[in-house]
Amino acid sequence: MAKKKITWELYSYGIYSNWDKSSKALPKLLKITDQIPITHDVEFGLVIKIKGAKGNEINFRVDHPKFKTIDGKPAPPFKGEYFVNSNDYEFFLGDTVWEPIEDKAGRWHFTVWMNDEKLVEKTLYLFNKDQGSN
Repeated sequence: MAKKKITWELYSYGIYSNWDKSSKALPKLLKITDQIPITHDVEFGLVIKIKGAKGNEINFRVDHPKFKTIDGKPAPPFKGEYFVNSNDYEFFLGDTVWEPIEDKAGRWHFTVWMNDEKLVEKTLYLFNKDQGSN
């Protein structure tokens, strides 16, 4: 029997409502944009819709501006994996701005893979409201 084809689409990106990570509900899209004005606790990212991928693993990486960890060391890119538990799946990959907000300005590059195939690559730009966008 032939293996079912996995399909996906970048469904949305931009600014979202605050996400309750303990809930199954994804945050709500507030504005489609790749220019994110920095405010405390602004939620930003993207949603991917994936079909036919139950049992597969999503791998992701977020390359972000250079800021330091709580220990004062440069923060590495955010990496992780997530198990797809249904055949009609929505995946949110995002972040929120935290203090100090000034060092979060710049390019945030999101990459998502499955089975060594790149599904989505998207860059969002965070900017200080008083300095304008890129």
